Amino acid sequence: MKITVMGSGGWGTALALLLVENGHDVTLWSHNPAKARQMEETLENPMLQGVPLPKEMKFTHELDQVGECGAVLMATPSYAVRETAAKLRGKIAPGTVVISASKGIEKESSLRLSQIIEQELEGKCPVVVLSGPSHAEEVGRHIPTGVVAAADQLEHAELVQDLFMNPRFRVYTSDDRVGTEICAALKNVIALCAGCSDGMGGGDNTKALLMTRGLAEMARLGVALGGRKDTFTGLAGVGDLIVTCTSMHSRNRRFGILLGQGKPVQQALEEIGAVVEGYYAAANAKTLAEKVGVEMPITQAAYEVLYEGRDVKSVVADLMSRAKRSELEESCLLFS
Repeated sequence: MKITVMGSGGWGTALALLLVENGHDVTLWSHNPAKARQMEETLENPMLQGVPLPKEMKFTHELDQVGECGAVLMATPSYAVRETAAKLRGKIAPGTVVISASKGIEKESSLRLSQIIEQELEGKCPVVVLSGPSHAEEVGRHIPTGVVAAADQLEHAELVQDLFMNPRFRVYTSDDRVGTEICAALKNVIALCAGCSDGMGGGDNTKALLMTRGLAEMARLGVALGGRKDTFTGLAGVGDLIVTCTSMHSRNRRFGILLGQGKPVQQALEEIGAVVEGYYAAANAKTLAEKVGVEMPITQAAYEVLYEGRDVKSVVADLMSRAKRSELEESCLLFS
């Protein structure tokens, strides 16, 4: 199949590489003409260091080829999804499957990214969400990985499953697009907090507490928005949460470590040197939680540190001093 991958970061490049290896005709699009030329000349991407790109892969900053594609993959930072999707309007053929591999929630509208794509393409293209525990660095190096393809209609998820499946990349299907996207956005916030704990010298107990209670509030919001509770105990939920909270591949965790060590927010962002999705997701998730009336204390704490200048240690003290409550509510939510 002819496929265009929109977004030449590490994740877009790793997925483009996978699709080429599966025999597809793949063009990797970059918004930066100079970067597209550089990748074409060197067959390397600095965002995916040490991974050679195949000569069969094509590179462009134009969109002339999109109308001939059977699928288009969106892998830009979350803040660029609307602008990038708008570029496709009038060029992409109606009915073309669009795969959303970005993770986040739009700040202004509180929309999920697949909703933004649908808006910009005027509902003419089915959108499938691809998500799960999948660091680009590992996918690019052929390390076994499993993800979820979620769509309102399973036939579209199954098409994406067929595009990506191979002996090192396993794809499961789901019809819970809402839950899958909420998992994808909010796990970055929890990973940021887990990193803060690491930076402060917190132990395994603290990280387990953050991850477990973080999963509970992720599920509260997801279910309130129409997602299914079982999605949060699968690859998109627990799976992605584990990998993002524990790996040094995770920019969100590394950013949190710097905050926990006492670095100012802007300095920590600059030291990471790439998009930290959890920084944006904390504000967007807080807004969304307020709109639907869902309590999210860890997300609220992250927001206060990132946007209100609160000290990390004082926020942790507040979390640990919250009123007594039962865990039964969340246990029932996740496992009943």
